[in-house]
Amino acid sequence: MSNFYEERATMIAAGDLQEFVPFGRDHCKHHPNALNLQLRQLQPASELWSSDGAAGLVGSLQEVTIHEKQKESWQLRKGVSEIGEEVDYDEELYVAGNMVIWSKGSKSQALAVYKAFTVDSPVQQALWCDFIISQDKSEKAYSSDEVEKCICILQSSCINMHSIEGKDYIASLPFQVANVWPTKYGLLFERSSSTHEVPPGPPREPLPTMFSMLHPLDEITPLVCKSGSLFGSSRVQYVVDHAMKIVFLNTDPSIIMTYDTVQCLHSVWALRRVKTEEENVVLKFSEQGGTPQNVASSSSLTAHLRSLSKGDSPVASPFQNYSSIHSQSRSTSSPSLHSRSPSISNMAALSRAHSPALGVHSFSGVQRFNLSSHNQSPKRHSISHSPNSNSNGSFLAPETEPIVPELCIDHLWTETITNIREKNSQASKVFITSDLCGQKFLCFLVESELQLRCVKFQESNDKTQLIFGSITNIHAKDAAPVEKIDTMLVLEGSGNLVLYTGVVRVGKVFIPGLPAPSLTMSATMPRPSTPLDSVGTPKPLSKLLGSLDEVVLFSPVPELRDSSKLHDSFYNEDCTFQQLGTYIHSIRDPVRNRVTLELSNGSMVRITIPEIATSELVQTCLQAIKFILPKEIAVQMLVKWYSVHSAPGGPSYHSEWNLFVTCLMNMMGYNTDRLAWTRNFDFEGSLSPVIAPKKARPSETGSDDDWEYLLNSDYHQNVESHLLNRSLCLSPLEVSQMKDEDFSQNLILDSSTLLFTHIPAIFFVLHLVYEELKLNTLMGEGIRSLVGLLVQLARDLKLEPYVDHYYRDYPTLVRTTGQVCTIDQGQTGFMHHPSFFTSEPPSIYQWVSSCLKGEGMPPYPYLPGICERSRLVVLVLSSDVPSGTETEEEDDGMNDMNQEVMSLIWSEDLRVQDVRRLLQSAHPVRVNVVQYPELSDHEFIEEKENRLLQLCQRTMALPVGRGMFTLFSYHPVPTEPLPIPKLNLTGRAPPRNTTVDLNSGNIDVPPNMTSWASFHNGVAAGLKIAPASQIDSAWIVYNKPKHAELANEYAGFLMALGLNGHLTKLATLNIHDYLTKGHEMTSIGLLLGVSAAKLGTMDMSITRLLSIHIPALLPPTSTELDVPHNVQVAAVVGIGLVYQGTAHRHTAEVLLAEIGRPPGPEMEYCTDRESYSLAAGLALGMVCLGHGSNLIGMSDLNVPEQLYQYMVGGHRRFQAGMHREKHKSPSYQIKEGDTINVDVTCPGATLALAMIYLKTNNRSIADWLRAPDTMYLLDFVKPEFLLLRTLARCLILWDDILPNSKWVDSNVPQIIRENSISLSEIELPCSEDLNLETLSQAHVYIIAGACLSLGFRFAGSENLSAFNCLHKFAKDFMTYLSAPNASVTGPYNLETCLSVVLLSLAMVMAGSGNLKVLQLCRFLHMKTGGEMNYGFHLAHHMALGLLFLGGGRYSLSTSNSSIAALLCALYPHFPAHSTDNRYHLQALRHLYVLAAEPRLLVPVDVDTNMPCYALLEVTYKGTQWYEQTKEELMAPTLLPELHLLKQIKVKGPRYWELLIDLSKGTQHLKSILSKDGVLYVKLRAGQLSYKEDPMGWQSLLAQTVANRNSEARAFKPETISAFTSDPALLSFAEYFCKPTVNMGQKQEILDLFSSVLYECVTQETPEMLPAYIAMDQAMRRLGRREMSETSELWQIKLVLEFFSSRSHQERLQNHPKRGLFMNSEFLPVVKCTIDNTLDQWLQAGGDMCVHAYLSGQPFEESQLSMLACFLVYHSVPAPWHLPSIGLEGSTSFAELLFKFKQLKMPVRALLRLAPLLLGSPQPMVM
Repeated sequence: MSNFYEERATMIAAGDLQEFVPFGRDHCKHHPNALNLQLRQLQPASELWSSDGAAGLVGSLQEVTIHEKQKESWQLRKGVSEIGEEVDYDEELYVAGNMVIWSKGSKSQALAVYKAFTVDSPVQQALWCDFIISQDKSEKAYSSDEVEKCICILQSSCINMHSIEGKDYIASLPFQVANVWPTKYGLLFERSSSTHEVPPGPPREPLPTMFSMLHPLDEITPLVCKSGSLFGSSRVQYVVDHAMKIVFLNTDPSIIMTYDTVQCLHSVWALRRVKTEEENVVLKFSEQGGTPQNVASSSSLTAHLRSLSKGDSPVASPFQNYSSIHSQSRSTSSPSLHSRSPSISNMAALSRAHSPALGVHSFSGVQRFNLSSHNQSPKRHSISHSPNSNSNGSFLAPETEPIVPELCIDHLWTETITNIREKNSQASKVFITSDLCGQKFLCFLVESELQLRCVKFQESNDKTQLIFGSITNIHAKDAAPVEKIDTMLVLEGSGNLVLYTGVVRVGKVFIPGLPAPSLTMSATMPRPSTPLDSVGTPKPLSKLLGSLDEVVLFSPVPELRDSSKLHDSFYNEDCTFQQLGTYIHSIRDPVRNRVTLELSNGSMVRITIPEIATSELVQTCLQAIKFILPKEIAVQMLVKWYSVHSAPGGPSYHSEWNLFVTCLMNMMGYNTDRLAWTRNFDFEGSLSPVIAPKKARPSETGSDDDWEYLLNSDYHQNVESHLLNRSLCLSPLEVSQMKDEDFSQNLILDSSTLLFTHIPAIFFVLHLVYEELKLNTLMGEGIRSLVGLLVQLARDLKLEPYVDHYYRDYPTLVRTTGQVCTIDQGQTGFMHHPSFFTSEPPSIYQWVSSCLKGEGMPPYPYLPGICERSRLVVLVLSSDVPSGTETEEEDDGMNDMNQEVMSLIWSEDLRVQDVRRLLQSAHPVRVNVVQYPELSDHEFIEEKENRLLQLCQRTMALPVGRGMFTLFSYHPVPTEPLPIPKLNLTGRAPPRNTTVDLNSGNIDVPPNMTSWASFHNGVAAGLKIAPASQIDSAWIVYNKPKHAELANEYAGFLMALGLNGHLTKLATLNIHDYLTKGHEMTSIGLLLGVSAAKLGTMDMSITRLLSIHIPALLPPTSTELDVPHNVQVAAVVGIGLVYQGTAHRHTAEVLLAEIGRPPGPEMEYCTDRESYSLAAGLALGMVCLGHGSNLIGMSDLNVPEQLYQYMVGGHRRFQAGMHREKHKSPSYQIKEGDTINVDVTCPGATLALAMIYLKTNNRSIADWLRAPDTMYLLDFVKPEFLLLRTLARCLILWDDILPNSKWVDSNVPQIIRENSISLSEIELPCSEDLNLETLSQAHVYIIAGACLSLGFRFAGSENLSAFNCLHKFAKDFMTYLSAPNASVTGPYNLETCLSVVLLSLAMVMAGSGNLKVLQLCRFLHMKTGGEMNYGFHLAHHMALGLLFLGGGRYSLSTSNSSIAALLCALYPHFPAHSTDNRYHLQALRHLYVLAAEPRLLVPVDVDTNMPCYALLEVTYKGTQWYEQTKEELMAPTLLPELHLLKQIKVKGPRYWELLIDLSKGTQHLKSILSKDGVLYVKLRAGQLSYKEDPMGWQSLLAQTVANRNSEARAFKPETISAFTSDPALLSFAEYFCKPTVNMGQKQEILDLFSSVLYECVTQETPEMLPAYIAMDQAMRRLGRREMSETSELWQIKLVLEFFSSRSHQERLQNHPKRGLFMNSEFLPVVKCTIDNTLDQWLQAGGDMCVHAYLSGQPFEESQLSMLACFLVYHSVPAPWHLPSIGLEGSTSFAELLFKFKQLKMPVRALLRLAPLLLGSPQPMVM
């Protein structure tokens, strides 16, 4: 008897049975065209089922005899809505006669006609197909392209295609089509083979049998086939094999299944785009001409082959036999690898294959489809005699060029050959199904053998190919996939419908409406349709679940060797099915979980297979458990659950969870009948026949168990404590305690069950699901259900922390004690504890809370696809919260910038971060080197270090640019030394992030490589100090480093202090002290610094200081001091600075002589003479700056003439003056003769002339500087010097400079312009007397010089035309660099010119942060190696620094003094390496500081003291180039140079107007600008700032409500309509904020609602309204002590923590006006209320309760929920954390504080716990 139940329990009830009639059939009758098509009554069933083989091809075609013997057919698919998303209804495509009817379902109704088509001739087939509209034919294009969805209708001679958009196409077919298949790429045609094959008479090439068409407008092209051969090589050819029939085609994955009718084998092929090499192979064959051998002329050949075949061939015709042999000879052409005629040995066949008679057939007749050398079987020599192809081969004209094939099939798998193969074992139905764990199977039904063969396949790891596995046979008459629930339905031969998942049997399907089999044999067996309750006494569910294993159900099929034996056990009982009248004949049209059954009487019913789970909670849990379990176990678990869940009359939605818990716990080994909380589950017994056994007891009379059950029920406990009970003095029953013990003994888990070993893993993933559901407010009910299960498991696994965690979340649901099931100690070892299992429960709330407090947290565990919300929360937080690591980061020297102002200037992007990234030099660089196989490890290390050396060239050049970027941005603290970021010259090599270091000794590193880089680093750090800072001599000395290696940085620091004017405070004694040390760098920095600080003062003491270092300024008799050369250079420039613009005669005379200082006899002055000469020239220029011809008292010195001579050369003049003695004897080393060495003196002299005649527009001097215009003269000048001459000439003719490229080109002499190659040309014009190299170099240098002068002329002006002109040239130079003939000019020269143009651009756009220039700099930053040396990097990063000068607060001035300083700083010859000072002293690069001036005007709102936007109107004075004009600027902005302006005005209407008149003097504005440019502005009443309201739309509305009105009642709900039109808010105001008569108590709530609504509307955060109200209600609930779960309290706690978090505070400081999404006045009230409520509870006895909890003693049930609230809100650690910190001996609060530090408990919580822990009874309340 029980056997019957077990069998019955595995039945699966199908739902939703309805009769099915194809919708189109009915529609056809009424269709206008239907007159001639009237469907006759359906024939009797016997005629219907003459099933033909092709039936499986369209989904089996049901034949209905129509008037002209036309058939009807239809197919169904999953609906696709207009938008393209999947929807849960069917679409039907119905074909009858000439009509095709497409109908769609929808949510609201059954099917309705979508489109109907009528065509001229009978429709052979109709199908859906998506064509891709794309030009790009590559494989990648498929994911993204737009798709044209079409219906294709096949007629005998053409195919019509109708797209959804309404386009119609018609394509005629060049052959008879047997079948059309839709593919991922387009359509696939099978050509039908004609009935009478002509014997291979005149040699013909076989025609392909498969063709593709990728778009209705494309031509039809043959398919290519690529198959692996017996010998491993693969072979490519057209598909010409008639025996190959397609039985199945799938789009994703894109595969084809074919059947070979001769070999009787199925094969699977991948369908893909043809690769070009395959195209070439196929087309190449078709081009070979030649006279073929006449194959069939010799019948002797046939006879010979005949004899070979030993007469075994079953066919009589010699040709057919020839074909069978020949087919063997094609080694690879058949898709299968096995020969067709087993009788012939392979060797014989191969020798035939290579015999000349079967040689290369290439037939001119059908040139387009010429095939590969091995001819396919001669059956195909005929041209099919279908009506439209006649025997002369008109299939395709011979002359046409070959058709290029587009698709290729690639062999993947062929089934293995068996000894017995029936002739017709073609699959009648094929589908792909996947099992519950996502393993995929390709199933094909061979009806003749009643077999469903399932092949497992999977994608390879790289997703490129499919790997096929073993084949499993299932006995079946028909089958269909149930895609939605990953199962398939199998119709067994006996007529049973069985559900499988993959190859694992799930159970029979019970169809309620079908007449059940009348089991006449045994009268005792009840009919299955009778309700089960009436039968005998069923067993409890748990036994039922346990016994499921013993039935023959779950053995996966492969274990059985002989598939025929598999289901014998079911045959006996099913034999009677055949006697019934109606039985299921076949299954068709599966869509999602619906399928149609055809019955033997011809009618059809559509059934629905139940889903795995209906409630979201069970679905999520199943998904999580499936994810964690091994695949086989997961399948078994799911099968078990499914058969319980879907049993006939299964559970309703609500009890599904209870059923799931029972089922799961049984599988884990629990006895759910004995477990108190599962025993009380209500399964709504009446509804559930299967689980009814749960309730029914074995005997009618009842038993002891019933009594026990009653005693243990909650009801009994309530009665016991009832008053009546006491008054009647009824003694409580003793039995119950005994029974408890009894229970505890029995409850041992059964360790043999399926899931026992996986309990910890399942518990952990269910816990993660629990945490995930906390983030979904709609799943509250689900969490409460889940908690019960989790608590039971946590108790049994002895996981105290988890139990405590659940108690704190749901205090009323989780009792602290409960029934524990013991797990046998011996068995715990077998439990599998996964690696990710943690003893502390992961809590999403706790994680977020720790993040907000900035504490370190372990990463949060994540289940893909299940914990998606947790993942988002964690990701958002980790990206948003500044972790504590930020402060510990190494200082990159750019942390002190004024972020506030910069974020106003560049508000729309992150360019400032990008600049910081480019200019930081404190982090290791990334060294990316690929290790090629031929590199040994040692060479690879060297390779990396060499790469690092290249990158270090860039790193060492960064500090100069960084100094510009951070200029004057920091006020130092007098008690701390200045932080100097370290210069990091190490690298990190991915992928392992290993350190690469230059000091390892593997490669040679130049000595002192970093000395100048450190110097620049020191300058950059020192220049951060703002001029207004308070600094004294002591602080400067205090910064002196202890380590000698930092001396260079300190030297730079001293120079910087000079440049910002602080060095004057350094006591002379200290200066003397530093100089006597004799450290070269310190001297350079100090001398330049002091001079810069005393600019133009002629200060005597400084002059003396400098003179000591310049031999020429000492008296002739003085002792010679050994002064290092670079120090002399610095001293000479220093003289120039101190005497700037004074035209001091003596100094000028000495400096003039020093330009041409000859090398001394004893090797003195012999090295780096160029830089000394240049320095003297620059100094001379500075001394006589702009004096031009008015050099008073210097006419006898002939300064210009002497300089001219230095520039062009000539005889050296006799030295006048006191230094005659020194230069009497010439140098012993350098033979210069008595001419001037122009290479040394020219640059200094040129620039001296430029500075002396700066802006004087003196034409005569300028003409000296014109570039030579004959080839002869050009040969005399170094091209580099032409740059300087052009620059000098333009600076003199200052007013002639025009910002356009025409002017730039006008500087180039005609000879160069005419003959210089334009760099883009490939041909070089050749001419005898012209030196092309010289011409092209001269050309680029002259252009660069003109560009540089443009930069000086428009420095800091942001002039648009100058910018466009320079930008064009910069782009040109970049293209020249990559031009083919850049080598003529030389890359070094081009790089120099590009750097010069880039610097000019940066000068024009100084301080503006222009994006285009930034992009250029960023591009050049990435270029390392090759020609890019230290100097070019220096130039590029100086450009970047100028662009963001002082963080956008500074710009450049064009005063004479500034131009002189910039000439020193930007001298256009860059050092070749980091220690190179030969041509120009590197320290001078920092003199740009003297040209920088603050010009940023920042409006500051006087009320909030915050920077803001304001509109300025700037009026320019009129000049010779333009009239007086006005311009509007949005401040904060850089002003133009003040001497150009007339007035500045702050414009209304938002701010009060303000006028600054500059015609009366610029002093006032200058002082404003020097104090950070702060201009106070005042907002008018009722206006909003530009940042809050950029368009000015809110301000008018905002006037209706006085801002921040403290009295909320002044806010009338009516006025809300001025702010919002949201109906929800308006009705909230209407119903919740309007006072009614006698409000009384409610007035307070009403006021609260009004003010909350007002807050939300004015701050534009209406979405926060529900949050406010929820918080308010939660507080009130807590006050009434009715909080049964603490999630609301957790959330309030998180909100409070967020608002006090560091990241939020920082955000507040940066953007105080940024609208908060919650009112900061509301939160303190919330906090205070909760604190008070909990403190009152503590005083009213809660303290005892907390004490009991912490010491692990029991406490009152009534206090459970408040205690949990207290623990959560104050984050009290769990009791087992306390002993570890040793609380016992604590005597004072301080001690407690110290001990609790590690538990991260807040101080305010500790204050409340202190009295309990310290033992004093009175709690402290704050």
